Amino acid sequence: MNVTQISDYGEFGLIKHLTENFPLTNASSLKGIGDDAAVIDNGELKTLVTTDILLEGIHFNLEYVPLRHLGYKAAVVNFSDIYAMNGKPEQIVVSLGVSARFSVEMLEELYDGIRLACQTYGVDLVGGDTSSSLTGLTISVTCIGSAKQEEIVYRNGAKDGDLLCVSGNLGAAYLGLQLLERERIALKGNTQSQPDFAGFEYLLQRQLKPEARKDIIDELKAAAIMPTAMMDVSDGLSSEVMHICTQSGVGCRL
Repeated sequence: MNVTQISDYGEFGLIKHLTENFPLTNASSLKGIGDDAAVIDNGELKTLVTTDILLEGIHFNLEYVPLRHLGYKAAVVNFSDIYAMNGKPEQIVVSLGVSARFSVEMLEELYDGIRLACQTYGVDLVGGDTSSSLTGLTISVTCIGSAKQEEIVYRNGAKDGDLLCVSGNLGAAYLGLQLLERERIALKGNTQSQPDFAGFEYLLQRQLKPEARKDIIDELKAAAIMPTAMMDVSDGLSSEVMHICTQSGVGCRL
């Protein structure tokens, strides 16, 4: 039996490889894998479903990420996927894998952040699951939203001559991460000093407490602008543009 390394495929290639033999068989499944959210037919309003998983040591480091910020971010990144479909996030379910080093008070802090995100964006926490873990903290959030069918924006609608626009400052979150990692390494073993982040508050906020761009969706609707394609930018501009171009069958100039 041949053994193929996951790195040979990459994240998106692996997802495509594992799921390409799963055709949609239910009439209510309007859009499956391949966009920011799945689309399910529930009558006049279509249901949007997306999910993200965050693993300690892979997606976050609790040496410098406050649990309240982590809870907020875990929820908001899912809201962003729904907004990227031109929809409205409405409910989330949250599942945790928790090791023995976490106290009830620590988990309360995590949920304080989730609650703030829900209050800020008008989303309800409606369920979830909790399990013990041998490897730190795992957070899985599934977000459910809705949109009218004619208002849903997919990745595959871009056309020749369209203007490619990006909201926010690309790279700010990455620079925030680099600052945090630099100080973690520089101060390792030094309990007497504290990092000085004066002047870099914006970069740190972009990394630790990002916001979903509901404001952009609201502004587009107020201006009666209907995008031909949209996508959440979380893995970098080049990969996201490639997704839109590939699915839309077009090229682009940046």
